[in-house]
Amino acid sequence: MSKKNHIDVITMGCSKNLVDSEVLIRLFEKKGYTCDHDSEAPSGDIVVINTCGFIEDAKQESIDMILRFADAKDRGLIRQLFVMGCLSQRYKQELEAEIPQVDRYYGKFDFKQLAEDLTTVTESHKGVISRQKASRSLTTPPHYAYLKISEGCNRHCAYCAIPIITGQHVSRPQEEILNEVRELVGEGVKEFQVIAQELTYYGVDIDGQQHIAELVSAIADIPGVEWIRLHYAYPTHFPKDLLEVMRRKPNVCKYLDIAFQHISNHMLQAMRRNFTKEDTYQLINDIREQVPGIALRTTLMVGFPGETEEDFEELMAFVKWARFERMGAFAYSEEEGTYSALHYQDDIAPEVKQDRLSRLMRLQQRISAEQQADLIGRTLRTIIDRKEGDYYIGRTEYSSPEVDPEVLVPAQKNPLHIGQFYDVDIYDANEFDLYGHTKQ
Repeated sequence: MSKKNHIDVITMGCSKNLVDSEVLIRLFEKKGYTCDHDSEAPSGDIVVINTCGFIEDAKQESIDMILRFADAKDRGLIRQLFVMGCLSQRYKQELEAEIPQVDRYYGKFDFKQLAEDLTTVTESHKGVISRQKASRSLTTPPHYAYLKISEGCNRHCAYCAIPIITGQHVSRPQEEILNEVRELVGEGVKEFQVIAQELTYYGVDIDGQQHIAELVSAIADIPGVEWIRLHYAYPTHFPKDLLEVMRRKPNVCKYLDIAFQHISNHMLQAMRRNFTKEDTYQLINDIREQVPGIALRTTLMVGFPGETEEDFEELMAFVKWARFERMGAFAYSEEEGTYSALHYQDDIAPEVKQDRLSRLMRLQQRISAEQQADLIGRTLRTIIDRKEGDYYIGRTEYSSPEVDPEVLVPAQKNPLHIGQFYDVDIYDANEFDLYGHTKQ
């Protein structure tokens, strides 16, 4: 039996969607509902799916999830089904026609109306409302949170549908962000993953100036903020004053997520990246010179229309040179409405794309294994995220949650505490994980 006045929220896609779900969950809670997030066996009488519409695989995963719960509704297992997020922002009419079992579809920016629409609250639930203080109900472990500083993107890369879905870049006011950090610190959060579609553009829409360095510095000055990690920077017009903040502030992690996508000038121009091979090499040199020991995470693409074998070999040579501490890659997929879909022919065979992707990732795996092995014998400050079986699982400042290598510490008679920092001596490593002992 499903629980009345209980909502299961399911989040598909990126951490920016996760923040939207957390805001929505708190709105539901303020109305007296109880909520679960990403439960393995949803048990509420209402299900809300926050969809992703970034690439074809992500869209299909979201559609499959909607169909799963549409079937559950048909069988009487749930009472109401709502869909929100990027997929319904872009394909609302098509989804309404194809999957009518959904009670209502909401876009990415009007989802808060959903909380207003669900107004039936029992008297027994109203008593919890006064105890809701924060603006979000965290779905992450209580010691870390994602911090979204803006929405939208003014870049127009040829392959990317994000500007079509999210619109132009809109920065949140700095004081609003800082108040949220203070609020979350008061709830026990120690680590902040600063996220945006393009964080280095922060502030440009307000007064024409980049203010990301100023913002990160202000966050770092808030008592209780132990770690700040930066995600989704753009290389063009990269603000060098941000590197000064990273070097000067000890609680700003030596970690930067910056997507380069490719290195061949032929590809960069076709992708409309407004950045050259020469610019890329220079920027990486500047970053590593100004922030010694920094871990760089990047994303690369193979199989973009017109990519030759020579272009791909140039990309392989670049990865060998850059030796990124963290790297993800994906094969190009044509996205409706993008510049490349309108102007280019998707002329690289799927098997060629997959072969190039596999070769690139094998190279990165070798690099990662070597870099991980270099950490054996070092002592690294580590935060403990959880316990699994015989190990505590933690991360260093060089690892973001869920996507980067972790530190495994054998469970001891004196247990470690989730959300606490420890100095860990690394004694073994593989390409995915480090193994260490806490200092006694």
